[in-house]
Amino acid sequence: MIAAIPSPSTGSFGLGPLEIRGYGVMIALGVIVAVSWAQRRWVDKGGTADHISTIAIWAVPAGLLGSRLYHVVTDWKRFRGRWEDVPAVWQGGLGIPGGLAAGVIVGLLIARRQGISMPRVLDAIVPTLPIAQAIGRGGNWFNQELYGRPTDLPWGLSIDVGHRPAAHLTAETFHPTFLYEGLWNLTLAAVLVRVDRRGVLKPGRLIGLWVCGYGLGRLWVESLRIDHASLLAGVRVNIWVSLVAVVVGGAVAVAGRNYRDAS
Repeated sequence: MIAAIPSPSTGSFGLGPLEIRGYGVMIALGVIVAVSWAQRRWVDKGGTADHISTIAIWAVPAGLLGSRLYHVVTDWKRFRGRWEDVPAVWQGGLGIPGGLAAGVIVGLLIARRQGISMPRVLDAIVPTLPIAQAIGRGGNWFNQELYGRPTDLPWGLSIDVGHRPAAHLTAETFHPTFLYEGLWNLTLAAVLVRVDRRGVLKPGRLIGLWVCGYGLGRLWVESLRIDHASLLAGVRVNIWVSLVAVVVGGAVAVAGRNYRDAS
């Protein structure tokens, strides 16, 4: 049992004349791991590693751009009077739903241009995406952001006073919601791999299970968060998005059930 999970004293470190930000390092590491694993999975399915490299060259920047745009659009009030900070992704603020949508769409378009099977390459890539998400969430730890409400649990996250919300200045430890989401995504990746191996779903339908699973996890994680967020009918926008993901993703997965081959 530990008293609390400590937070880094700073979100960056020096490397010679360069300032390396932990947030960026975790995002980059997540991309590298996901692309490397996707290459191996696609090779196992009869493709080539170069196919995945070409897709990643276009899909990764599209995903980052989509993530930032989603964050800015859904939380635009925070940028009033400082629109010059919109490109400052190192400060945090990447909306995962927007990034996933943009990255997947662009990736599929590139796959089509290469003349490869879009459903099959999608099944190869999809389980690697929650891994990238899980690693990337570590960036929130460096920035001391996106944590949940105060908690006395032994795995509570210690947050510096300067990073605490005004309503909870006296609280010292908070739910590490980014860690919860990361662990959920690791579990989801394992489930996706097992489902893919068993042939439970028709080609290209694994994405439905991923979207549904991510939405379910994000629902309970989002309910713990206390950071500022845009509301719709008094409910956080990301909760509405998660509900849509559960319904749409679940429908895609159920409709793609491979009754003949599943055991």
